[in-house]
Amino acid sequence: MNDRLHDATANRIIGTGALLMAVGIGIGALGAHALRGVLEPRQLESLHTAVYYQIFNALALLLLGGWMRAGYTGLAWPSWLLAAGIVLFSGSIYVMLVGAPRPLGILTPIGGVLLIAAWLMLVWKFLKGSR
Repeated sequence: MNDRLHDATANRIIGTGALLMAVGIGIGALGAHALRGVLEPRQLESLHTAVYYQIFNALALLLLGGWMRAGYTGLAWPSWLLAAGIVLFSGSIYVMLVGAPRPLGILTPIGGVLLIAAWLMLVWKFLKGSR
């Protein structure tokens, strides 16, 4: 991948991570304050899980984008899998909590599998020792 394309991809990954961080923090604050009296305890627990996974993995996107800027290669696929996993995992929980049809719940484990796949790709990448 040429340097400009590599840098543009890194910037998109960092921007996506930052956006997902901001949304996760906003949803977390909403849940902690405005939704505490609206959602049942089990629903609040689901919301907390979705926000936690979103923020944790969005932070990883920021880190991966930074590593890409520093010259590491082979991080685009795991980054986009993380982003897709966040959207499917956390996003499906969010929409279920606001009343989406139950069949959309199938997206949650699909998102989880994408998150796991991304992390396993990173394990492979870094255990190989290539930059």
